[in-house]
Amino acid sequence: MGILEELKRQPPQEKLTLKEFMIGGSACPPYLIRRFDEDFGIGIMQGWGMTETSPVVTTSRLQPLHQELSYEDRIKVKAKQGIEMPGVEIRVVMEDGSIAPRDGKTVGEFEVRGHWIISGYYKMEGITSHSEDGWFRTGDVGTIDEAGYMELTDRTKDLIKSGGEWISSVALESFLMSHPHVAEAAVIAIPDPKWVERPLACIVFREGKTTSDREFDEFLLKRFVKYQLPKEYVCLKSIPKTGIGKFDKKKMRILYAEGNLS
Repeated sequence: MGILEELKRQPPQEKLTLKEFMIGGSACPPYLIRRFDEDFGIGIMQGWGMTETSPVVTTSRLQPLHQELSYEDRIKVKAKQGIEMPGVEIRVVMEDGSIAPRDGKTVGEFEVRGHWIISGYYKMEGITSHSEDGWFRTGDVGTIDEAGYMELTDRTKDLIKSGGEWISSVALESFLMSHPHVAEAAVIAIPDPKWVERPLACIVFREGKTTSDREFDEFLLKRFVKYQLPKEYVCLKSIPKTGIGKFDKKKMRILYAEGNLS
């Protein structure tokens, strides 16, 4: 996101020779893929994995079966985290322990196995990191479609359960960041006396831009239903990040609890 903003601020004087790069830190919003492609002719390939998986499990490239799709539908495919690399397997496990079908709709936790997948944590024998049949529990949640493409919905710890319904913070963030006035957006769960949890959206505006809460609600209702909308929108100068550049939602939740998220 930072590179895109810099390219827009100082457009290159000559045609760029870079044709493609890989993103693997967080789920990549479709708008980011679209902007690099349309504005600069640069492709984005997503990859997904963890330190525990050494590290890449999936990559997302278009295949011949996707060539007949519209441009927007191809962007949607590229926004998924992709198919398994050779040597590893991935499955989706639902809350009841059953294996989810590969239908692109049924959500569950991703479990992975392979010869270079972690077998356990050093000096943490009491931590249950694997299923009874030996699959590593990743803590990431999402779906796998009919073509084998996984799509990350959220981390289990970042899912928002409101009134018994799950809300994806990643889905809200991705759509908010497609708003023309938004530079960055991160969503966390906050306590609610009636619904247990509700989403809170932290927004960093583009320079000189602003948007009201009502306008954000109207924008989000194009994709989400009313109960999924954030309870609050907070304008920040910057969003706290981890050492590797991911949104630091743990710190954001602490700051909110302390009344210092501003």
